Amino acid sequence: MTIAPELQFSLLTEPIIRYRRASDGETVKASLPELFVALAADEVRDYPALRPHQRHPWHAFLVQLAAIALHKAERTAGFETAQEWRDALLALTPDDPDGAAWCLVSPPDRPALLQAAVSVGLVKDWDISNAADSLDMLITSKNHDLKQERMRRGSADDWLFSLVSLQTQEGFGGRDNFGITRMAGSFGSRTAVGAVPSGNVGRRWQCDVAVMLNERDRIAENYSYKHAGGISLVWTIPWDGSLGAQISMQQLDPLYIEICRQVRLAIRPRTQNIFASTSSSKASRISSGDRQGVTGDIWTSVNELAKPFGAALKIRARGFDYKLSSSLLFGIEYGSGERACFYSPTSALKLNGATPGQLSSAVLCGVSRGGPTGNKSVTQGYHERRLPISPKVRSLLITNQKAQLGRIAGQRIAAISEVRKLLWLSLVILFANGNSRDNSVGDEAKASKFSAPFELVEDTRFFDDLNEEIEATDPAEQRLQWLLGVVERAEAILKAAFNAGPRSGIQKYRAQSAALSRFHGGLRSDKFPIPDLVNYYRQQTIKRQEETRDNA
Repeated sequence: MTIAPELQFSLLTEPIIRYRRASDGETVKASLPELFVALAADEVRDYPALRPHQRHPWHAFLVQLAAIALHKAERTAGFETAQEWRDALLALTPDDPDGAAWCLVSPPDRPALLQAAVSVGLVKDWDISNAADSLDMLITSKNHDLKQERMRRGSADDWLFSLVSLQTQEGFGGRDNFGITRMAGSFGSRTAVGAVPSGNVGRRWQCDVAVMLNERDRIAENYSYKHAGGISLVWTIPWDGSLGAQISMQQLDPLYIEICRQVRLAIRPRTQNIFASTSSSKASRISSGDRQGVTGDIWTSVNELAKPFGAALKIRARGFDYKLSSSLLFGIEYGSGERACFYSPTSALKLNGATPGQLSSAVLCGVSRGGPTGNKSVTQGYHERRLPISPKVRSLLITNQKAQLGRIAGQRIAAISEVRKLLWLSLVILFANGNSRDNSVGDEAKASKFSAPFELVEDTRFFDDLNEEIEATDPAEQRLQWLLGVVERAEAILKAAFNAGPRSGIQKYRAQSAALSRFHGGLRSDKFPIPDLVNYYRQQTIKRQEETRDNA
């Protein structure tokens, strides 16, 4: 294939994507077809230019692209050579046989990768971005969250990764700056929940391509896409940003790769540096109606309780805490009342037995939107959590026995909550000088501050501890030991708070004694809602009484 001079940085022919080889860690440059071959051989360890919040959109882009190409070629197995991949990708853009749609830079009136064709006259009035990271979607509330515009001499793959991030996971950015379809509402974000098999990134790519091909017909049927002839690469359709240029969801292929912003990359003749021209639009590129991010995306968790038809997962500044993570993995209800959520399992996490490779973990990731000042177009950080999956947990997931996992996880969540309440009450007594009926708002605020680390500690170890119970030969004994550990860690926090409590004479000892008495008394009370602990401490009391009687 001959590339015209005005077409530059072709992903089909030029080695512009840097990756580290799994075997020796050496950095290699590859074209997109060469990268697919390396992924199929699981030879890719990571991408040195890829920033954490760009990982999922890049993975999703590669999976969708491969699945679209394989479906069009009527194949389920990947191609063996780079040339075969190159031909298959080029076949997706028959109107641009010279590969313009696969170049980072092409004339504005022709498509370029993830960049729709537009009138040359319009581009002249667009805003200019000189740094690859200024093009990216991560708008931080403070510049020190992630330094902005530090890639003024970025490599081609820096621009590529930022372009993929912008066009496939950007949210609402203010007036006339619309977001993607795969998010709930203007202030949502693209989240992902998926399985990670053992091996390198290529193994997960292979698994998700297989899932996507298996799910394609179901997605088309359930979400009213075209079974054949739909738009798969949205950037190949010209776009002037007007309302009349919108694409409907019914025109799309079920595996479509979207764009949401008007952007064109170009090169400065003197320095040969890449820069971007960007513009707002009068309407979103795709009219998604009231779908609320429910598009059939294989990584998107859907809250089935959201009205009227469900809504894609949104995450907040706390990210994927152990409660939300358990809900997403095991199908237990999250929250309560009007805020209750029930998330259906994602296709990428169903593990229906067809997934090759030994599952080692699950990954949950996404960007939280909404700044502290109320500016919901500002991001509150990227969140990613990898959860270990033990062999027995994997077996239960594959055989669709999540109810057992959900029950155990739910019991542990409830136990942590009850111990935290008891810890908080004990801290309130401490800061109220030992008086349980004479505490102030300030005492309660201090108690909340000092009890907060308890839940954070339990969060970090929650899934490791859960796996130990499920794998144990005596789960009941393992659970009891975990409960005792939770109590021990809570008591350690209570004692550590003594230094912040009363310090003067008898008042100090009275407050500390009252706080400990409340804590231990609560654990032994018939009203304490963890019977395993109540029974254990009751037996310990009986045992000590018997030993005292025998010694007498």
